Formats: sequence, C-alpha cells, structure tokens
Amino acid sequence: MRRSEILSLGWDDINFLERFAKLRDTKNGSNRIIPLSFPAIDILKSLPQNDQRVFATTDYAIRHSWDRLVKRAKLDDLKFHDLRHEAISRFFEMGLNIPEVSLISGHSDLRMLLRYTHPKIRLTLDKIDAKTSKSV
Repeated sequence: MRRSEILSLGWDDINFLERFAKLRDTKNGSNRIIPLSFPAIDILKSLPQNDQRVFATTDYAIRHSWDRLVKRAKLDDLKFHDLRHEAISRFFEMGLNIPEVSLISGHSDLRMLLRYTHPKIRLTLDKIDAKTSKSV
C-alpha cells in the first residue's frame, strides 16, 4: 500500500472475517481490496481502536520516523515507497500472476506494474523446468 492509503485506512475498511482491507481513496481513484494474511490480521487486532483511522498519525510523523529508522540502521537511500516495490516483487516470486498482483497493487497499466518487478532468473528457470519436465 502507498503511505497515503495506509494513513486513510479506517477501521470500517477492515473485514476481519473475510481477511481484507478496502481502500477507498487510491491514487487512480478506484476502490481496491487488499488481502490480509493471518499475521496481518493478528497485528491489526492488537492495535487500539481509539480513532476512526487504523493509524492515527500524520504523513510528517511517518516521514520523520522513517528517516530516523533508516539513519539508525545506517542504510543509504531507502525510501518508504521501496517497501511497496519489494512487496510487489515478492508477490511475483511467490508465483502470483500479473492479474493477481495488479489487483492487489492497483496498477491498471502493465508497463507501470512491470517497473516494480525484478524476477529472479533462478525462479524463472525453475518454473520452466517444472513445466517442461511434466510434459516429457
């Protein structure tokens, strides 16, 4: 999710039973459903619900905290948005296909989605080997 989507997420957007979050105010203007893993559900359930928003903080607070964390970890040039990039790449590595990843990420333009992907050649070869060995 983008930082703005995280900040606008409300408790009424979380469906704990069906394990998804509904994003209403996305960059491309359409709603999006984000599947939530069991660990994500557990973390969300552990948070206090003192506000209508899940994360009652500001964009500035997140930016400031992120900058301190990156500095403390002695990392160079790591942006918050890089987490989104990494997640999308990992979805592909897990075997999700383009429509599944674009549904989660909200990309309607294939070219933009592919900018986020860096498939590992070994995983690609493993998939090819698995498919060709079945047909032989």
